[in-house]
Amino acid sequence: MKNNCRGPYSGEPLFEQFAETPLSTAIFTYVGFMLLNLLGRLQDFLRWCHILHCPIVSEPKRTQSFVPLYSSYEAFYTRNLYRRVQDCWNRPICSSPGVEMVVMDRVSKDNGWTLEFTGTKRRVLNLGSYNYLGFGDPTGPSIKANERATRLFGVGIASSRQEVGNLILHRELEELVAEFVGQEDAIVFSMGFATNSLNLPCLVDQDCCVVSDELNHTSLVLGCRLSGAVIRRFKHNNMEDLERVLEDAVVYGRPRTHRPYKKILIVVEGIYSMEGSIVHLPEVIALKKKYKAYVYLDEAHSIGALGPHGRGVVDYFNLNPREIDISMGTFTKSFGSAGGYLAGSKRLIDYLRSCSHSAVYGGGMPAPVTQQIISAMRVIMGREVPGEGQRRIQQLAVNTRYFRARLHAMRLIVYGNRDSPVVPVIISMPAKLVALSRKCLDLGLGTVIVGFPATSLLLSRVRFCISSMHTREMLDKALSILEQVTSELHLRNCKLPVPDWAQLLLAKECGRCEATNGIVVDRRPVKGKPLGRTSGLRYNAGCISGTTSSNGISKLMMLCTTDDAVVSVKNRCVKA
Repeated sequence: MKNNCRGPYSGEPLFEQFAETPLSTAIFTYVGFMLLNLLGRLQDFLRWCHILHCPIVSEPKRTQSFVPLYSSYEAFYTRNLYRRVQDCWNRPICSSPGVEMVVMDRVSKDNGWTLEFTGTKRRVLNLGSYNYLGFGDPTGPSIKANERATRLFGVGIASSRQEVGNLILHRELEELVAEFVGQEDAIVFSMGFATNSLNLPCLVDQDCCVVSDELNHTSLVLGCRLSGAVIRRFKHNNMEDLERVLEDAVVYGRPRTHRPYKKILIVVEGIYSMEGSIVHLPEVIALKKKYKAYVYLDEAHSIGALGPHGRGVVDYFNLNPREIDISMGTFTKSFGSAGGYLAGSKRLIDYLRSCSHSAVYGGGMPAPVTQQIISAMRVIMGREVPGEGQRRIQQLAVNTRYFRARLHAMRLIVYGNRDSPVVPVIISMPAKLVALSRKCLDLGLGTVIVGFPATSLLLSRVRFCISSMHTREMLDKALSILEQVTSELHLRNCKLPVPDWAQLLLAKECGRCEATNGIVVDRRPVKGKPLGRTSGLRYNAGCISGTTSSNGISKLMMLCTTDDAVVSVKNRCVKA
């Protein structure tokens, strides 16, 4: 899907792709859920009539007297679905969540109701953590500063900032955050989720209207509900629908009375964590000005990960930060720490210091956590280890586009923007989703999967998170595993052509490699296909970064040419 919103540095249109689930996959997915409900309800009825005794789906005797924690609807899926696949969630690790991590193996002896440790461990490549800039690794320039802060201030605060928990590090961090995001002032909180859920009620009330993207994070949804404001949703990243909702809010006003709202607040995210899409911020700001609304921008995933200076989606589009009324972000992703912040005008921040439940009643941010953020932010800004922050930002952008391009070449259904380090791949069928997670773990790749009811029935997915610390060899290893697993599970069913940008990027990668079994681009037209088209490409083989597969020809780099060329195997690799 292409749109009118222009990209950051080149002015080229943003590219975001959301391919539809193939009809055959949709049919099998719906049939599977129908059978699950039909047979599961039948078994429940037969057990209730004491006709059938099935110990597999029956709760263990030691918990049968417990008060139910779920409704009957939720309990049904817990017994019949989640119980079978819970080993794919909540996997315990016993190392830092860097580019590699150590996962503890578990086994179930009671049909999936409980899991026990086996005592064995395995080291896997980590593509599941939000470690975008690599500050989650236990090495780097921030470690010594964190140790000094711990020795000086201790591990915990044991008080709110309104009492005796206000450290000089907190104010130093707030001043640094305000400078980093380009706002007058900022306030920090010890929990990212609470930054949204407990501060939105301070900004709007029942006389206000919140216009929220339909795919906003749960913390935003909860905060809007707690505020009591009238909530209007618009289709995801659809600026025409956003304008329609804003127009209705201005024209018709409040329900029943039709009095004008005191305030209209547009709530959007920089990078949407489940879709991998980037907000069309220039258009949002234009609509904000047109309808005299306010903008609340959640940059939890975009701060540090987007823009030439790592300052988020505002930096990505080269916009004036002061045009954003409330900037929100978290420190759990790019900064390798914990907590969140709100930034805006000094008047707004002073108001939040005295009225925010999270600021008044929440515990202060621990000193080592605060120091980690300060050190990481100073590295990004180039004040410590000059050039290191810029190198990480650029490497993240390179890794993101390369990984996405290779997934597109595998004909997988890849969601989101090409510059988003959050890379969702749609699997749809629950059985294949679980099989992919288990097979990847067995082959040394740690992933995160998300399924129904967290997503809709057809949009179960595996979500990859790219880091600047991933080397090309690591990414190639992960892609090799994914190629093997997705081929075994027959998941290469995307109907859309490989995007032009991905074709050109992979062609350039082929042009850089120097391998014995390389490729030469033959500039002859493909037979039966006119020049300049973007589908129906043919290939014979390719090479990646000077490496090839066991037979000398990399099957991973299958699409490495422009749309008017035939790729043929030669004894060297030249630039396409």
